[in-house]
Amino acid sequence: MSWLDEVTWDANGLVPVIAQEYDTGRVLMFAWMNREALQLSSETNRAVYWSRSRNRLWHKGEESGHVQKIHEIRLDCDEDVVLLKVEQVGGIACHTGRHSCFFKILKEDTWVVDQPVIKNPDEIYKHE
Repeated sequence: MSWLDEVTWDANGLVPVIAQEYDTGRVLMFAWMNREALQLSSETNRAVYWSRSRNRLWHKGEESGHVQKIHEIRLDCDEDVVLLKVEQVGGIACHTGRHSCFFKILKEDTWVVDQPVIKNPDEIYKHE
């Protein structure tokens, strides 16, 4: 039995994945992986996700250059959530140009942005 068989995949063959900065512990982003994405991530030590919107593998940083170098891959106790401990190259994980995708905090019933844009997304991504 392969280590991949120990992961509990959902009905669509996906598993939720949390990317956490290995040195600070900050949660950077949430995404999905299919079996191939997890296998490639393990083999290359670079995060590869499954893009549900594009319906294809998504190599983190393929356009932006902001790859995630994997230090550890962990599986939770129910074997249905993967945790990647990563080094976020370039310091930007979010497509909005911020360090983390979790840049809004609830304060007095209002979502407040508490992280600056590090780099304008128009400077990061090619728009056609």
